[in-house]
Amino acid sequence: MILSMTGFAATTAELPGISLAVELRSVNHRYLDVTVKLPEELRSLEPHLRERLSAAQKRGKLECRVAMARTVASGGGIAVDPVRMRQLAAAAAEVAHAIPGTPPLSTGDILRWPGVMIEASLPADVLAERVNALVDQALAELTAARAREGAKLRDVLEARCADIDAQVARVVPRIPVLHAAFVEKLGARLREAGLDANEDRLKQELALFATRIDVAEEVARLSTHVAEFRRVLAQGGSTGKRLDFLAQELHREANTLGSKSVDAELSQVSLELKVAIEQMREQVQNLE
Repeated sequence: MILSMTGFAATTAELPGISLAVELRSVNHRYLDVTVKLPEELRSLEPHLRERLSAAQKRGKLECRVAMARTVASGGGIAVDPVRMRQLAAAAAEVAHAIPGTPPLSTGDILRWPGVMIEASLPADVLAERVNALVDQALAELTAARAREGAKLRDVLEARCADIDAQVARVVPRIPVLHAAFVEKLGARLREAGLDANEDRLKQELALFATRIDVAEEVARLSTHVAEFRRVLAQGGSTGKRLDFLAQELHREANTLGSKSVDAELSQVSLELKVAIEQMREQVQNLE
């Protein structure tokens, strides 16, 4: 199985008085870059979450965002702090005693006073456990999404390998013919110029030049690199960097093939190879 670096996952949980949400986003990146964004109440979890995320992915820009919102307690009714209310009542009585005729506090005034309403809360260890469980769930979903996209990318890369094989198949039968035709054409031009193509010195030069335009080595390397590319794809795992290197080597051989071309069809093959390899490199950039 190969994995894409691109993916998204989101999970939520409703706890007594608290709503939790976890989002994971992963995009392409040359190396692993993990970002964790937490509310202040959960800041202590950052080292553990960062370690957990780093162990789950080898490459990519991975962002983890945890959101926490307070909700109405599930036990019914609204909880208030009786100590805070008594303190507020004593303060109001003291003001009324000092300033006769002061209007009493209304129920709304009391409820709006800071600290009177009690926010529902969970023990810190229970909250941390639920956040970690949500992150694990989101990671599983993210990995599944990356695997699905990786499978599609693998199909695309296999198709590009088949395109390269097809172009190589066009060249292989023509190599001896191209070689002989070029030597014959060059010999004819020498004869037209009044030179003897059979003269030892010219024969050596012709043989040397014919060697320089021989593309058999480049064609063999193309086939070898494609076979290795397929092997790495089948092996799976973290393949992006190695496949990117192989794509660069394929592009190098296609360039050399074009520079040695003495035939219009060979030049066309070089162009088609470059197009297929460039498409391959674009897709490889998405792999972990």
